[in-house]
Amino acid sequence: MLKITIPETELFDESTQKFINVEAVELEMEHSLFSMSKWESEFRKPFLSSEAKTHDEVLAYAYHMISTPGISRGVLAYLSDDNMAEINKYLEEKHTATTFGDMPKQKGAGEVITSELVYYWLVAFQIPFEVEHWNLDRLFALVRICNVKNNPPKKMSKHEIARRNRDLNEQRKAKLGTSG
Repeated sequence: MLKITIPETELFDESTQKFINVEAVELEMEHSLFSMSKWESEFRKPFLSSEAKTHDEVLAYAYHMISTPGISRGVLAYLSDDNMAEINKYLEEKHTATTFGDMPKQKGAGEVITSELVYYWLVAFQIPFEVEHWNLDRLFALVRICNVKNNPPKKMSKHEIARRNRDLNEQRKAKLGTSG
């Protein structure tokens, strides 16, 4: 979860010719499936695409990330450059301790990942929907683990079996001090 503070600001109201003090606002935000689904519902396009987002789309996603109750969309006008940098850094960071080692790379363009596809994965792996509020990085790690654990182990090729047997024989010969 990301916690940011929009600093106190003094603005000038042209209509009343007076200065207005806007108090500091503390926001709790989460980059989650829930946020992504709200954004996709608003813009009717995949959030996780390589297509660049407009400034308005980025601000809308920031709004959908807010989990603090009672925050209006207008508060986004007061986000500082530092606030936006903090949000972008949070979106790019890794949020799980899980690593996957040397897994084969996926080839081809693959399918477009939308919130509905991720919800399908939750259903397929019988993952409760409560995880929709998890950080997306953690959620994708869980889905990937479920996929790996549900697939049968990869069979070794004849070459891999011969190499493994050769290595085992060398280890046994070294342990027993024999030549074969």
